[in-house]
Amino acid sequence: MEGESKEHPSAKPTSVHQMNHLRPVAGEPPQVVAALRDWLAVMAEPGPLVVETSGSTGTPKRVQLSRRAVLASVAASARRLGASGCWLLALPSAYVAGVQVIARSLVAGHEPQVVEGLDFAGALDGLAGGRDAALFTSLVPTQLHRLLESPEQVEALRELHTILLGGGPIDPALRSRAEAAGLRIVATYGASETAGGCVYDGVPLDGVAVAIGTDGRLRIGGPTVFDGYLDDPELTAQTLVDGWYVTSDVGRLDDDGRLHVLGRIDDVVISGGVNVALPVVAARLREHPDVEQVEVLGVPDEEWGTKVVAFVVAGTETRALRTDALRDWVAEAHPRAWAPRQVVMLAELPLLPNGKVDRTQLKGLT
Repeated sequence: MEGESKEHPSAKPTSVHQMNHLRPVAGEPPQVVAALRDWLAVMAEPGPLVVETSGSTGTPKRVQLSRRAVLASVAASARRLGASGCWLLALPSAYVAGVQVIARSLVAGHEPQVVEGLDFAGALDGLAGGRDAALFTSLVPTQLHRLLESPEQVEALRELHTILLGGGPIDPALRSRAEAAGLRIVATYGASETAGGCVYDGVPLDGVAVAIGTDGRLRIGGPTVFDGYLDDPELTAQTLVDGWYVTSDVGRLDDDGRLHVLGRIDDVVISGGVNVALPVVAARLREHPDVEQVEVLGVPDEEWGTKVVAFVVAGTETRALRTDALRDWVAEAHPRAWAPRQVVMLAELPLLPNGKVDRTQLKGLT
């Protein structure tokens, strides 16, 4: 049954070496697959695996996930997608999204297929046992953006049942472009603390509870929530409250109960005495015809308190984008005070190993 571990009478307890390998999860994909296979198969409930967060906004945290939480996520994901099968691993195996790709595939009885260099066409050719099972993968927006540039890779991606897309804000134009190419995209929201994506296209998975606090902060409850942070009881007490994971994100629920994530709670900054919603500024800049990618951050500044800075990757046909032109573009749709005070042009956005934008490195460029 989907969501249950593949236990058998000969299963043995996980070795000390294997448990060390999972605290935290580390190593090359074959090592992680082998360790997770053993962890999923032991008869008794094993100790939690430890997944490090990306550290995109600070020091990485070590999140403890029980097998119950991981399997609850696996089962709920399969129910929502309407199928299970073989998963193709294009994300780092040590982070929660990669761990879940591996777990979903193993629980469904299939060896996960590693995708080298984002070559899905080659990975499909190398699938053992043919392509009888439904195929799935999980990507971050930057990966999908690059794959859409290759007709060969798009053709390969069309063979997949579903592509989960998470790890950060998703440009509606990117999703529309992918769907126009015949790809089935499901946008996910979650964290290491929720055993990965737990909200699909704004709708919580079965068993997952979502609530918005009086401060707008998003809270998540249910069987996929983590057990706490390794060796950090103080942070655990602040973040895990009465069984709820208190996120660092601000959200709202619409009349249909669909979740809209508005950004991190520190993504609303005060610049010159005015509240500026950084994700809204970034979304507006992404609509500019000459902007390919953008990240908007608040940086401490003596004059403004916090200065709004846009880090922009221009389209390949664009020579340069002037700061005043981009400020005018933002001001056409939002208050002039929201326009970025500084624009940093880049050839590409720096990324962390899990594909998220490295905000710490960006701040060092101002």
